Amino acid sequence: MAHRSLRAPASRSGRTVHEAPEFPPRVDKEPFDIDVALARVREAIRGFADAAMFELAARGHTSLFEQLVGCILSIRTRDEVTLPVALRLLSQARTPEALRRLGPERIEALIRPVTFHEPKAKSLHAIAVRTVEEFGGELPCDAQVLQSFKGVGPKCAHLALGIACGQARISVDIHVHRVVNRWGYVRARTPEQTLAALEAKLPRAHWVELNRLLVPFGKHVCTGTAPKCSTCPVLPMCRQVGVRHPR
Repeated sequence: MAHRSLRAPASRSGRTVHEAPEFPPRVDKEPFDIDVALARVREAIRGFADAAMFELAARGHTSLFEQLVGCILSIRTRDEVTLPVALRLLSQARTPEALRRLGPERIEALIRPVTFHEPKAKSLHAIAVRTVEEFGGELPCDAQVLQSFKGVGPKCAHLALGIACGQARISVDIHVHRVVNRWGYVRARTPEQTLAALEAKLPRAHWVELNRLLVPFGKHVCTGTAPKCSTCPVLPMCRQVGVRHPR
């Protein structure tokens, strides 16, 4: 008799996925369809600004280095602050060599409005130096290389690779984590677990755009507290997991 493996399944990237049981069907909800949900989100966010990284790309800052710089600046910083700061820094240094020449003190002065500006300045300068010395001034499209830099985790590495290199990568920030779990599309406690669950379940065609769609959706509609459920286009299929005070 064949014995069923007791090991947890792995996502497409090799991460272990600890599966939670599916939510039981609800007669008051449509079956959840991720293609339909994202199409509705796409319409719902038309009037909102793009997330900072995608706006940087729209303004011509499409290199992997520029995208990585922008993402590091965005950590724990609102997009409304990140975008002008990133544009100011990149107007002075768009390449690793140019950023290396600026030095940490000048970088810090340029990025002062973002949170943790001093350690970010040191990290950015160190990345520029290493990129020049080890990679001839051009970052490779390699997640392991990016995540070997201090201050760069899967979120930034995946987002930069998706936008700049066209790689199918999922970037999970707090908005993506909250929304897909609130929908009941995945069941995970941490962004890292959500990433693994999405890699195992989400169609690859949606991997890069998921962050672009769900960041503004999470900021303006499916908010952390008092989400706007009454006007949300995904409500008919959303499980509203953990929602206690909807608007």
